[in-house]
Amino acid sequence: MYQMLSLFMKKPLLTLTFFTIFLLFVAISLSPSSPFSQIPLNYVIVESDIWSAKRILEWRPCKWWLQGHLTALPAESNGYIRVDCYGGLNQMRRDLCDGVGVARLLNATLVLPKFEVAAYWNESSGFADVFDVDYFIEQLKGFINVVKELPAEIASKEPVRVDCSKRKGQFDYVESVLPSLLEHRYISITPAMSQRRDRFPLYAKAALCQACYSALRLTAVLEKKSNELLEVIPKPFLSLHLRFEPDMVAYSQCEYSGLSPASMKAIDAARGDRKPFTGETARVWRSRGKCPLTPNETAFILQSLLIPKNTNIYLAAGDGIMELEGLTSVYTNVVTKSSLLSGEDFKNMHGNTKAALDYYVSINSDAYVATYFGNMDKMVAAMRAYKGLYKTLFLNRKDFADFTSQGLKGKELKEALKKAHGDDFVMGRGSALPDCFCDFKL
Repeated sequence: MYQMLSLFMKKPLLTLTFFTIFLLFVAISLSPSSPFSQIPLNYVIVESDIWSAKRILEWRPCKWWLQGHLTALPAESNGYIRVDCYGGLNQMRRDLCDGVGVARLLNATLVLPKFEVAAYWNESSGFADVFDVDYFIEQLKGFINVVKELPAEIASKEPVRVDCSKRKGQFDYVESVLPSLLEHRYISITPAMSQRRDRFPLYAKAALCQACYSALRLTAVLEKKSNELLEVIPKPFLSLHLRFEPDMVAYSQCEYSGLSPASMKAIDAARGDRKPFTGETARVWRSRGKCPLTPNETAFILQSLLIPKNTNIYLAAGDGIMELEGLTSVYTNVVTKSSLLSGEDFKNMHGNTKAALDYYVSINSDAYVATYFGNMDKMVAAMRAYKGLYKTLFLNRKDFADFTSQGLKGKELKEALKKAHGDDFVMGRGSALPDCFCDFKL
């Protein structure tokens, strides 16, 4: 041994050659194809969750929207339009956004919108109970004129109702609504569900986008309560919008097996004449992604995406979620607004104001996951894109149905779900509304 060391010391070139061969041997030994690579090492390779994937596309506000105020408003208005909004908070918000676009299209002055009282939604809150009126008016300057009060000559009149909410096909507001506006000078509308926003001129689309994403700020009271809620949620956290209420399941006309008797009874009570599909119709309906994910299915998909089981989850939902233990038995750090807030002011809140809390928390969460693609999900995703927050994902009900119908289970199913959702996240699919946002390649 001593003689070998002496030899290396006397011949540096021989020493260099020896260590080069040694390093090559180590590299070959650790390569995946090497038989030596099976030797246990002292560290563990941890797989990354879905948020670690590098995106290749994201959505940002279009330039024509941000510069929309540069198009001068006409010197004279054609009259006044009030937008009448129905349903839950986010459905009414969608109607309001569309209504602002219509009013700008018709060169009308916008009257503060009317939020309709709805017993079904346990709702009695008006627009001013939820949103900051002065801020709304200020942010829309240059995009459209908004007034709190009508001129004396028409203030005592009720607006002439122009019904466009039930129309089918392409709806032309200039052809169908403008004549009534010019004749009566004060009308009310609920925008058509089937309208084509892409046919609006850019200045009208810009007004719509500005109203939807820049002009709607919660009232000071609601924002204070929302911040209180945000502060007490354990950080970091994921906001999960889970939809599995009896009426939701009944409306979907989907059939589920393995639900508790209490859940089945609640669904049957909500169905009425709307019977679930059966046979081939049921299979096709589910394969189209029309069936809400159960809490148990949601937990399985989150695990497939390598979302840790100890993740702090804020459940952005009402109190009527069925089978919730399917989620909470796996993800144990789940909190809700009712579990974190107390006091008379919270107990006295109605549907819209409670929904506003979920909305506020969701647009400010570290990550947002939705099991559906409803009005709230579209609004939250777009607002998060507007704020530059891109950890947003919609769980793919169609892929889940396809994979399970193919017989995939366990590890195979998880791998398929991880790849499908990873592709969605990388491409930014569903992360914003294309009406106001343009794709930007990274």
